[in-house]
Amino acid sequence: MQTYQYLAGGEWLDTDQHLDSDDPYLGAPWARIPRCGTAEVDRAVRAAHAAFSEGPWSRFTATERGHLMRRMGEVMVANAERLAAVETRDNGKRTCDILPGLTGGLRDSFDYYAGLADKVEGTVPPTGRPTILNYTTPVPYGVIAAITAWNSPLLIAIWKLAPALAAGNTVVLKPSEHASASTLEFADVLAEADLPPGVINVVTGLGTECGQPLVEHPLVRKVSFTGSAEGGRAVAREAAANLTPCTMELGGKSPQIVFDDVDLDVAVYGVAGGIFPPSGQSCISGSRALVHESILDAFVERLVEVVGEASPAAPTEPGAHYAPIANRPHYDRILSHVAAAVADGARCVAGGGPAAHPEGGDGWFVEPTVFVDVTPDMAIAREEVFGPVLAVLR
Repeated sequence: MQTYQYLAGGEWLDTDQHLDSDDPYLGAPWARIPRCGTAEVDRAVRAAHAAFSEGPWSRFTATERGHLMRRMGEVMVANAERLAAVETRDNGKRTCDILPGLTGGLRDSFDYYAGLADKVEGTVPPTGRPTILNYTTPVPYGVIAAITAWNSPLLIAIWKLAPALAAGNTVVLKPSEHASASTLEFADVLAEADLPPGVINVVTGLGTECGQPLVEHPLVRKVSFTGSAEGGRAVAREAAANLTPCTMELGGKSPQIVFDDVDLDVAVYGVAGGIFPPSGQSCISGSRALVHESILDAFVERLVEVVGEASPAAPTEPGAHYAPIANRPHYDRILSHVAAAVADGARCVAGGGPAAHPEGGDGWFVEPTVFVDVTPDMAIAREEVFGPVLAVLR
């Protein structure tokens, strides 16, 4: 198994303990990640603070930051296949969903914020006193704690990194313990962009051992968190001790609304495509279908046919219809949501259990699942399953 190190101040460092990282397609460990604790977090935060306040980063002009960010985008594109392969191995996300982003939209994120870096301007508010000059100057926070989720580690990390660096901050990244490898690989790739030491640091490990001391660290000036509502509440409580501001993205229960004037096939494939390919493991999965009563029966009948055509495959396969569940605890959680929906009176018309293993795999696949006779008060209509489970409401 590959053993990773954590990154602090431009140095790759070992820890005394490690955590296994599982391959969701195989259902078995493939790598070991550092089990960082308070000491490792402190080293990373202090390295970020030194780079911000004393190091070469503090002397970069806004234009120079923009040039550096463009180089970051270039080296990401040059290493896109390597990064996509690691992320697929680590969290089971389909390679065909990762590569286009690395070479397209995520590259554009670096370019977009690189262009904004030297356009952060202040204002001169009128005071009513002609002898006084009153002006505002935006300044960076300092050290940003960026905590990412396991479903799309690279995408979320880049969405956090690009604006933070453009404004002149430094960052300590903390990916989920269930999918840390691609973030560590990405940090290694960025060395090719001549990134100053300490600008980006990466610590990995459990939430209580690594995430909590990161959020509570007195030198962290802002927290950016992506994850569950439960995790967000914990982060908010921990950050409150130092009055550290937080920005959070906590998922949702997105509706897909189907009116009675649609092309039925287009609507069915649209709704299926809005949730099942990533196995529902997306913050914007359309996990509720609100269907006009006059076409409900026809819509469900066609949807069941389409869902029945899907089959699991290795996430590296271009024709993989849907991905494995990213980790075992979440796999069990999805199946418990399905069982609870049945107990609440929802009727399962497709899927509803573990999927047959694709050739070569022994991992965590759940069948694309469709529930009907769902009412708004049911948990399956209100709670985010974050899995391939669609609730159809009249």
